[in-house]
Amino acid sequence: MPRSEARPSRRSRTEGVCVVVKMLKITQVKSYVGRPEKQRKVLRGLGLGKMNRSVVLEDRAEVRGMINKISHLVKYEEIEGKEI
Repeated sequence: MPRSEARPSRRSRTEGVCVVVKMLKITQVKSYVGRPEKQRKVLRGLGLGKMNRSVVLEDRAEVRGMINKISHLVKYEEIEGKEI
């Protein structure tokens, strides 16, 4: 038996299943001027750096942790995500 027939591919196991991924809209509301370098790096890691800019990211534990570190500089809201 060829290797490809030995087990089904991942795609065949999830065919027909529709999963909606939660997303977060994160907006920077305060400046990072005068803030510690760690907080600046977290902002850059999220893709922010200028006032009133927004990014949309997947709702994951890593992103939530970053938001908690700089919650005084940003606001966030959950939005309906994309289907995968």
